[in-house]
Amino acid sequence: MSESDLRHELEEASERAKERRELAPVSLTMAILAVLVALATLLGHRAHTEEILLQTRATDQWSYYQAKNMRRQNLEALDELITAMANTKEERAHEVQERFHKQMEKYRDQQKDIESEARGLESEVAKLSRRADRFDLGEVFLEIALVVTSITLLTENRGYWYFGFVLAAIGIVCSASAYFVK
Repeated sequence: MSESDLRHELEEASERAKERRELAPVSLTMAILAVLVALATLLGHRAHTEEILLQTRATDQWSYYQAKNMRRQNLEALDELITAMANTKEERAHEVQERFHKQMEKYRDQQKDIESEARGLESEVAKLSRRADRFDLGEVFLEIALVVTSITLLTENRGYWYFGFVLAAIGIVCSASAYFVK
């Protein structure tokens, strides 16, 4: 249901409520549900945006990790080359080899930190994804509750209104549960 359709439905409901005072609570319920749908939609979109931004950061970390890995591997290859050439100028080759060994160790240590951070970011991405899914599910139930509640205006059967309350409660619980995702 689009926002303009929702607005149009609410306007019609308020007109009917003016004519039939016993339907006023149903119209009020629909207005509240429309606000809750908008809120769940907004929170869901924000959670998805955070998820995408964090996924980008995790990808950047893995790229950084790979760059360090390539540098270390290049140094290891050079180390092997110097070892093979050690017969020429042994002292100078040994100096260069020591420098490469220090750099290789430095890259290994940096890679451990980078890997840890990247895995932590991936964990946060998964958490945000689960949170966004909860908001999305809550939004669905709230939208269904709004539609079911509006059927009350057409049929004048309050059973739909009560059922709308049940669906709205489920939607609110789903959306609120997003804050307890671990």
